[in-house]
Amino acid sequence: MKPLLPAVLALLPLLLPGTASARTVYRCVQNNTVSLATAPEPGSKCKAQQIDDNAVQAPNLWGNMGVFSGTLYEREQDGQLVYSTRNLPGSRVFLKFTVATPPGEPAHEGLGKVGAPQLNRHAKQFKAAARATGVDDAWLRAIAHAESGFDAGAVSPKGAQGVMQLMPDTATELGVSDPLSAEQSINGGARYLKALLARYKGDRTLAAAAYNAGIGAVTRYKGVPPYAETLAYVEKVGALYARYREAMGFKPETPAR
Repeated sequence: MKPLLPAVLALLPLLLPGTASARTVYRCVQNNTVSLATAPEPGSKCKAQQIDDNAVQAPNLWGNMGVFSGTLYEREQDGQLVYSTRNLPGSRVFLKFTVATPPGEPAHEGLGKVGAPQLNRHAKQFKAAARATGVDDAWLRAIAHAESGFDAGAVSPKGAQGVMQLMPDTATELGVSDPLSAEQSINGGARYLKALLARYKGDRTLAAAAYNAGIGAVTRYKGVPPYAETLAYVEKVGALYARYREAMGFKPETPAR
C-alpha cells in the first residue's frame, strides 16, 4: 500500500494497493481555485506532477495558502475510481484533512541534539570564521551543533549539506564550491549569518529563524514563523548558545534592568 496523495502531507491514508515508486498527481485550477486529483478533472486546467512515494519530504503542490481544512472526495470517472479535493458531480466524501502550506519550506529541527558543548570540533575553522566575519564564535558553534552535530558529511532529508547545513542554492550564492568541506561550510555559514544579523539588526532569534525557515517565511509572518520545526530549532539554538558561552568562559547573559 502506498500513499495516494503525498502532496497532502501524508494526512491521507493508504488508499490504493500497488508497489509503484511514483505516482501522478494532477494540480487542477478552475475559477482561481486549486484542487489535487488522481485524474484530470472535467472543467479544470490540470497539470500532471510525478510524486515519488519514497520521498522524505512531499512537494508542495498547493502553493502559499496557509493552514486550511479540506475534503478528499471519491467518484467514478471513465469506469475507474478517482480521488479529488474538489466536490464534482457524483462525488462522495472519502475523508477530511487539514494541511499547512507551504510544506515546501526548508524549515527543519536540525540533525544535532542539545548536549554538552564540543569545543574541539573544527575549533580552528570556527575561530577563523568568527574573526573574519565578526559573528560570535559561540553562536556559530551553537548553529553548527544544532544543524549537523558538527558532521561535515551530514546531508539532511531536505538536501542541506555539511557542518552548517547549507542548502545548495545558498551554498552557490555564498561561493561554497564544496559544501562537505568543513572549512568552506563554516566560512559560508558565518558569512550568511553575518548578513542575517545585519538584516535583523543583531536579533539572533530572527536570524536563527531565517537560517532555519528562510527569509521569506520570517517576512511573511513578521517574526519567527509558527512552524513546529522552527520554534523547536530556535529554542535549541538558544540553549546551545548559552552552553557554549559558558564553556568558553563568558558570563551568562541576563535581562537588562
